[in-house]
Amino acid sequence: MLAKFIQQLRKKHELTQEFLASKIGVSRPTYVQIEQGERDLTITEAKKLADIFGVDFSDFLQGKEKLISVKIEKEKHAVKTEKLELRINVPQKNLEKFKEVLLYILSRVGGKPNIGETVLYKLLYFIDFDFYEKFEEQLIGATYIKNHYGPTPVEFKVIVDEMIQSGELAKVNNKYFDHPQRKYLPVREPDLTKLKDARELRHIDEVLARLSDKNATELSDYSHEDVPWLIAESNQPLDYEAVFYRTPKTSVRNYNE
Repeated sequence: MLAKFIQQLRKKHELTQEFLASKIGVSRPTYVQIEQGERDLTITEAKKLADIFGVDFSDFLQGKEKLISVKIEKEKHAVKTEKLELRINVPQKNLEKFKEVLLYILSRVGGKPNIGETVLYKLLYFIDFDFYEKFEEQLIGATYIKNHYGPTPVEFKVIVDEMIQSGELAKVNNKYFDHPQRKYLPVREPDLTKLKDARELRHIDEVLARLSDKNATELSDYSHEDVPWLIAESNQPLDYEAVFYRTPKTSVRNYNE
């Protein structure tokens, strides 16, 4: 999908393959492989292409030129049951921090038999969205889209592929109760200096203690009860502001304090 999107953008902007190859620092044959889906982009290459095409990086990774925005009228800390109109926010992502948080998660719980790729998606989601509800600040600030299995971080594949290529992660194809499972193993220690403060580390530990023993189905079902997922359109980003409309079942903040 991304390969076809890149090809469409190149033709729309009337750019040559030679030109784009030179701009991202690869040969033309290598660039052709990218457009044919035979070679994955690195984060650096993807960022350069997004800049050349004038597309927001998170939109580029999703194969979109622009997100549709609508207004939100909200009163924080109130729980509402009616359908909400939400403004889609483009989070302030910290991709280096994403790497270190992922490595930390894997160093803590990656050896558990249930921790495959789908479980990692949900752990990252709840780390991000729970932190935003509790502190009204972003921890990683990744973009999560709504799919059938729950929230999925759109940056995950590009970041993980780059980490595997650079020798920071190892990918293992496994089975969990006869179901195919993709696991990741950390090759290096996480750099915790990328975290803002001890509060962030404590929060990650709390989420892992609460959720890391659940399997993929349990976590997917739990995420399907969360308001950000419930009100999002299929394959569209989940809005961080929706955490302030969570029901008691998924809310992690005491609004009486």
